[in-house]
Amino acid sequence: MRERFRTVAGVRALGFAGSPEQMGRWLTERRTGPAKTTPRKWRSSTPAPSRRFEIELALPSPKQLAWLLVRPTTALNRDEAAISARAEQDAEATRIARLARRFCTIVRDGSVDHYRDDQAQHHEYEAWLAETRSCGIRAVETFAAGLEQDGAAVCAALTLPWSSGQTEGQITKVKLLKRSMYGRASFELLRRRVLLAA
Repeated sequence: MRERFRTVAGVRALGFAGSPEQMGRWLTERRTGPAKTTPRKWRSSTPAPSRRFEIELALPSPKQLAWLLVRPTTALNRDEAAISARAEQDAEATRIARLARRFCTIVRDGSVDHYRDDQAQHHEYEAWLAETRSCGIRAVETFAAGLEQDGAAVCAALTLPWSSGQTEGQITKVKLLKRSMYGRASFELLRRRVLLAA
């Protein structure tokens, strides 16, 4: 265990910014010989050809990676584009990124351009939904099924100029007041604070 962390520290000194787990996965894929803990019966006498060590950009967290994959490729800087391209080497990740970017484009176009043809917006969404339902990726198909259940609300959000942002903002404000007063005063004081804040 001590040797492992000494190795991680040495690689970090060379510029690696990832975690020990990422380094372990990288090494497992490129191992030229069996590990010391491998039983003798599984050890091979002919080691695999060695590969050149390359320091790559550390993969971001899943949440950060998801954010990179939904942003337009033109909005990414050089490092972000490299990370996105690295993630999209997988065919399934490429399909997910393409569908996610297309959905974000549909949503952004609807929220920015209120004078756009509602029928065109609706047809784009329906075409995206049809493709997503049959993409073969279970998580994406489940997301599409959830959107389909609330079809009328989603279509209204894409085609109408109104937003629920003001309502959500007021709800957040009331929740903040409620939580800050929890168990500290009577309901009457809470009521007055909510009414004064509105």
